[in-house]
Amino acid sequence: MDHLDEISVEELQDALDNVNEKKPTQRLLAAIAYKSGVTQTELAEWYDVQRRTIYSWLKRLDTDESLEQAVSDDKRTGRKRKLSELQQEEFEETVHYPPEEVGIDASTWTPALAQEYLEETYGVEYSIPSCRRLLKEAGLSYQKPRRSAAEADKDEPEAFHDELKKSGGKWTPP
Repeated sequence: MDHLDEISVEELQDALDNVNEKKPTQRLLAAIAYKSGVTQTELAEWYDVQRRTIYSWLKRLDTDESLEQAVSDDKRTGRKRKLSELQQEEFEETVHYPPEEVGIDASTWTPALAQEYLEETYGVEYSIPSCRRLLKEAGLSYQKPRRSAAEADKDEPEAFHDELKKSGGKWTPP
């Protein structure tokens, strides 16, 4: 690949000092290694990528822009949010209170409950995984309910431990 002939290892190392993200760092390190005699096939094995990926990384450097810009990905904005910023803030504030306070007959927020609330309040449809994400973004965390037997005798565990001590730690029939 002759287009790296015009770039020195020192220039690549200077650019490496100015990048912080993982991908640009990998790309510059691969270019430095390539300039030092490592083949594209070896680099592909090192980085666990296809050989053509290494080729693309090196080809990116054949540009008029700075090396830091050449190895960095463009900003990806993603899909536009269904809720406006104001609606998102209102939702996040709402879920910090029990659902009863907004007229919902439930004790805690669940993704399914959030899904229903968002559709009724803002007219937007979200999937259950997206509702989980929204609840997490609001600062809530998933709590697994603890199960307990409704008719359990509170003295029963003590009686069990007493019986276990009497038997010398062996299981015996009653």
